[in-house]
Amino acid sequence: MGKRKPPAPEFDGRAFAAAQPLAPGVYRMFDAAGGLLYVGKARALRNRVGSYFNATPKPTRIMAMLAQVARIETTVTRSEADALLLENQLIKSLQPRYNVMLRDDKSYPFVLLTKEQWPRLAFHRGPRAIPGRYFGPYPSAASVRETLNLMHKLFRLRSCEDSVFRNRSRPCLQYQIGRCSAPCVGLVDAGDYAESVRRATLFLEGRSQELGDELAAAMQAASDALEFEQAARLRDLIATIRKLQARQYVDGRSADLDVLGVAMQGASACVLLLAFRDGRNLGTRAFFPKTNGEDSAAEVLAAFVSQYYAEQPPPAEIVLDGDIPERELIEQALTEHAGRRVELRTSVRGERAAHLELVRRNAQLTLATELASSSAQQARAQALQALLGLPALPARIECFDISHTMGEATVASCVVFDAQGPVRKQYRRYNIAGIEPGDDYAAMHQALQRRFRPAAEGEPDAVLPDVLLIDGGAGQVAQARDVLTDAGITGIALVGVAKGPERKPGAETLLLPDGREVQPGAASPALQLVQQVRDEAHRFAITGHRGKRQKARSSSRLEDIAGIGPRRRAALLKHFGGLQGLKAAPVDALAKVEGINRALAQRLWDSLHGLATDAASGGDGK
Repeated sequence: MGKRKPPAPEFDGRAFAAAQPLAPGVYRMFDAAGGLLYVGKARALRNRVGSYFNATPKPTRIMAMLAQVARIETTVTRSEADALLLENQLIKSLQPRYNVMLRDDKSYPFVLLTKEQWPRLAFHRGPRAIPGRYFGPYPSAASVRETLNLMHKLFRLRSCEDSVFRNRSRPCLQYQIGRCSAPCVGLVDAGDYAESVRRATLFLEGRSQELGDELAAAMQAASDALEFEQAARLRDLIATIRKLQARQYVDGRSADLDVLGVAMQGASACVLLLAFRDGRNLGTRAFFPKTNGEDSAAEVLAAFVSQYYAEQPPPAEIVLDGDIPERELIEQALTEHAGRRVELRTSVRGERAAHLELVRRNAQLTLATELASSSAQQARAQALQALLGLPALPARIECFDISHTMGEATVASCVVFDAQGPVRKQYRRYNIAGIEPGDDYAAMHQALQRRFRPAAEGEPDAVLPDVLLIDGGAGQVAQARDVLTDAGITGIALVGVAKGPERKPGAETLLLPDGREVQPGAASPALQLVQQVRDEAHRFAITGHRGKRQKARSSSRLEDIAGIGPRRRAALLKHFGGLQGLKAAPVDALAKVEGINRALAQRLWDSLHGLATDAASGGDGK
């Protein structure tokens, strides 16, 4: 017999802390298996780390964490502010088990002003990959669209995509209604357009007072130069901006602030943000941080402030509904990060106090609604467990649906739900090919084969659902059963969802794993959960199908015609102002475009109107 490995020595936290410097930095606590337990910042590493191992009573959550600590690593930083920034970066990237974490959300809406010769002003959501300036984030898409609507009226910057901009031959409707200056066809001087961009930037930066004064001087100069039409346009622009300023003051002055309130119930938390930019109320947005057992509202709010504003530009003023730990340090770090003064305030009066009370009340209501929704979701999951006879609550439910139009552009969808609801990051679409058009059985078979191929090939990380819903009747369910059998997969509850008479919701028939067919009825919580998942699968499938069908009917139609290369395609689209104008053109007009002869024009017209059978191969369509 081999020698038994001696147990690892117990971690001596006091000795470790005593060896640390009295410098600012970040510490990381690990368990025996190397798992990261906690990331923290410190003004003085020796004092902060040592505080965990003194005799002072500590919360249960902290005691449970310390019982698992096997080693600690530290990193010295130049300042406390640097320590705070590093802590936030490590929490976001490493996701420690005991830290409060703001759930990653890349869906914040922004106003984007692109960086190019003729900048575009547009709505943006997602990664900031396009070169340009991003203004925001805004609490909702509606507030972004309201801002863009105003901006286009005031400054007449283009909103169209580059592909449209490059191929315009005449002004579009936006020019006709006074919301664009038509740089695409040269109706505005480059210098004038650049000046409009600069003024729009001032407005978006919240410097509307400075902009108004500048415009007033420009109006006077235009009037002195007898350019009365330009002076009148500037006068109207100033009037609009002044009107906005008149109704956008908080406590008698223009406000650029966020108001934050937090509500706690057990270990569940809701942080509500009310945003003002240049005095405009942009609305509210609710966040639900992952608390990992932390039950202190002040700690949750502090974690939210430091993590959220490390990613998003902070306003000049942030009003909090209570004091938070290390407020001065966080304020200093945000000021350094933003390059300007950022103030965290907890004691306010007047309208700010009214906004704060509103935020507190709405945070409580939002959290109550969220918890009620979670309870209802739990009840529906329990009802489904009872209906299917599952040994435990279903932790993962997947549903497949097929969408096509008479066999065209067939797409299969797979949506995923867990105990909290939809897991959209794990949704999948499958473009179906190589089957007889309209064969739903073959489409379902192909999609399921592709979904379960990793498990069939023995991949150890393959994730399987507890419940597999198939939108369809016995034929579709048989395809799913064959795929699972061929793959050697067992333990999945396979359920078919067949639509009832007249497709009436609540009258669905469920084909259960034991062969029974039941109609739970509209009042059944189990059926309500099935309907929710099935409807989401249908929505996701039809959205993908419509996109694929539109692409097939538009861009690819030109690309598939022999003899129509990139240059001719661009010339055609530019000449006729887009695909709709091209489709409306007769053969004679097509033949007048440079590089298009009569035979090619006829083949192009036939293809665009569905008369050609072999456009891709260059045939004559006979």
